[in-house]
Amino acid sequence: MRWIFPLLSFIGGIAIAFQAQINGTLGRRAGALEGAFISFAIGALALLFMVLFFGKGNLGSIFTVPKWQLLGGLLGAFYVSVMVLVVPKIGVAPTLVAVIAGQLILGAIIDHFGLFGGQRFPLDTKKMIAIGLLFCSLFLFNQK
Repeated sequence: MRWIFPLLSFIGGIAIAFQAQINGTLGRRAGALEGAFISFAIGALALLFMVLFFGKGNLGSIFTVPKWQLLGGLLGAFYVSVMVLVVPKIGVAPTLVAVIAGQLILGAIIDHFGLFGGQRFPLDTKKMIAIGLLFCSLFLFNQK
């Protein structure tokens, strides 16, 4: 049953590729910041309905959680804004390779040190080779 998590992650990656192109096109029509705002507003509305009909948690925890945990929303807005701006300039694939490179490098650092209360997963030689190959991919995807 452990295979379900990588599969869900893979499907999430597919969704992000669709989202990047859709938001990039929206940004060309509405403007970069306006497109990011529209995208986030629609997402927030969808989440509001999900919380209303399926939520079992506590929205009031926004006032009690450590304030650094609220940065996720700002980082998400930054990510969407970058996608809206960058995808029309270099395309979906090169943009996502760069995003994935950033995610993997910081993810490996977070895992290695167990930052933000996470479990430690030490960085080893295989992971470092994989990161190096990812940079090769990033270079090749951005060649004209």
